[in-house]
Amino acid sequence: MIKFQKLSTTLFSSLLLGLTVSSGIVFSPNLTLAQDRDKIPDELTELLKKIDRAASRQDLEDVMDFYSNDFTNSDGLNRESLSEALSKFWQLYKSVEYRTEVKSWETDGDAIVAETVTYITGVQQMNNRNIRLKSTITSKQRYEDKKIVEQEILAERNQLKSGKNPPTINVNLPLEVEVGKKYNFDVIVAEPLGEQIMLGAAWEEPINENSYNLESANFKLELLPSGGIFKIGEATENSQDQWLSAVLMRKGGITISTYRLRVLDK
Repeated sequence: MIKFQKLSTTLFSSLLLGLTVSSGIVFSPNLTLAQDRDKIPDELTELLKKIDRAASRQDLEDVMDFYSNDFTNSDGLNRESLSEALSKFWQLYKSVEYRTEVKSWETDGDAIVAETVTYITGVQQMNNRNIRLKSTITSKQRYEDKKIVEQEILAERNQLKSGKNPPTINVNLPLEVEVGKKYNFDVIVAEPLGEQIMLGAAWEEPINENSYNLESANFKLELLPSGGIFKIGEATENSQDQWLSAVLMRKGGITISTYRLRVLDK
């Protein structure tokens, strides 16, 4: 049985800063489509740069200044719980870097609604080992008076690696699934295994405000008879969005991947 920080499997999404949005948030239908997609408003560009810089230097007070007091998040976080979660996250990751790109934007009165891609890297030390984080989040957020008021995650993938030669993997998982539908979760090792022994495990858990408690997660590794993990899941009635996680370990290192699966009502 291996014990790992829950951070390794769940603490990515909204925590990773002002750059996220998911089901449940409804924006005004009176959106004005941006006339020139290449001309991003200077206000938005500067705001995102400031958020990235503050997050990269782990300045919690400065970061939270960019959030409205009425901030809401589709995972159930508010301004206070987000601040607490970020503080815990940065206690574990002493080195982080955030970079955000704008995919598209619209105006809704005086507000801006932007879809972005955020890239996050970080390093955590655990048991004299460096654990390297790499995360990509596609999201949408609403800005009013230069503050984030709503967030929703559209897509997300996160990976942790440790060791000199951790497994390289390819993941097959849809971005979203309707309630009642089945889906495949395939985690495939890219390199030939040869005579190597590969251990692994996979699991799922619902996404909600409790996902950010940073409790330790336990999982049992099993000997893999083939080059990866292959699972079939089903989105049952009343399902929440899910974290789909997998860990693969061999002599040269360990790779942990977490993907968000959005569950849609019919």
